[in-house]
This record gives sequence, structure tokens and C-alpha cells, in this order.
Amino acid sequence: MPLRARAAAEFLGTALLVAIVIGSGIQAAELTTDIGVQLLANSLATVFGLGVLILLFGPVSGAHFNPVVTLAEWWTAGRGASVGEVAVYVSAQIAGAITGAVLADAMFGEPLVRWSTRDRSSGHLLLGEVVATAGLILLIRGLTRTDSLRHAPAAVASYIGAAYWFTSSTSFANPAVTIGRAFSDTFAGIAPGSVPGFVGAQLVGGVIGLALVALIFVPERPAE
Repeated sequence: MPLRARAAAEFLGTALLVAIVIGSGIQAAELTTDIGVQLLANSLATVFGLGVLILLFGPVSGAHFNPVVTLAEWWTAGRGASVGEVAVYVSAQIAGAITGAVLADAMFGEPLVRWSTRDRSSGHLLLGEVVATAGLILLIRGLTRTDSLRHAPAAVASYIGAAYWFTSSTSFANPAVTIGRAFSDTFAGIAPGSVPGFVGAQLVGGVIGLALVALIFVPERPAE
């Protein structure tokens, strides 16, 4: 696919993903005051939406929607893609995430841009992001190494849904989505001051995930 089409798929896919995350969070908060039910609704919407988006855009761009996934693929593929292509992907993902946040706010009558006040700077939350991102990269690259990417829509969506609940940070695991969520002062938001810590933890998680892939999915040696 031409780079223009791939960038458009990454932009639109990330925008829709963030709109799903933030929009379902707003809807859940309006329907119930029970935090557990709010998180359940938010996670279910994200699971279904992410699975559909990967299925739809995977054949076009690979459906990364995530700078850490893009960087991990670039690294493990022997830097086959140019740095320029990586920059286009990451820029499209970040722009899409911000657009998706504004769109979600618009759909629910919220201010189009209102910085989140949800502080998420605690150390245990950053650890949660390291774990969530490492697991995501291990899953995606593991599926690639075992020629099982056809299962990615269900597998990746299921993992993110589970990580909503087993990680303290509710598994952002995505620098672009983290930036986008700072633009909405709603259930799924994150304060701008917490964004650098989350992004740093996600990058560390990505490196750990790649190390685990190299350790576990060792290529078979050809028979002599």
C-alpha cells in the first residue's frame, strides 16, 4: 500500500480508537456512578472496537495505532522501513489520537479541548504501564514470529481488555493514545503532567517486551 494510504489508516484508526475509549468512558459515567461498572463498560467497548479496527485496517497499515508497536516492528524487521516512514506513522497516530479525543468530546457536548485533571503520576501506575506495554509487544511480536498474525484482532483486543483489569494503570500501553486522552477532562483522561511519565514507562515496557521476544521466540536453526 502507498504510504499515503497507510498513514491515513493509522490516523483514522487511532482517532476512532481514542473516540471509543473516551466516548464510552463519558457514556458510562453518565449512566452510573459505580466505578466498577464504569470501567467494565469502558473496557468492553474498547475490546470490541479495537478488534474491529485491527480487522479493518490491518491489511492496509498493519493497524499499529501505537508508536511503540511501530518502533518495535521497525527494530525487529531489521530497520527495513525508513526513518521517514516511521515518523509519518507516529505523526499520524498522535494527530489521530488528538482528533479522536476532540471528536468524543464533541459527540457528548463536552468542551472540545479541556485538559484532564486526572493525576496518574504514582509509581505503581507507571509500573502498570511497563507491564501492560511489555505484554502487548510480547504478544504482537510473538504472533509475528509464530506466523499467527491472523489471530491479532481477537488476541490483541482480548489482551487489552484483560489488562484494563489486571494492571493498576488500566493499560494505556500507547503513547499516542496517552497524549490524546490528556485533551479530555473525563473518565478516561490523564493530566498533561502525568503524560511524560506514562510515555516513558511505555517505552521501557516496549524494550522489555522486545527482550522477552528475543528470549522466548528463538528462531530454529536449520538442519545441518
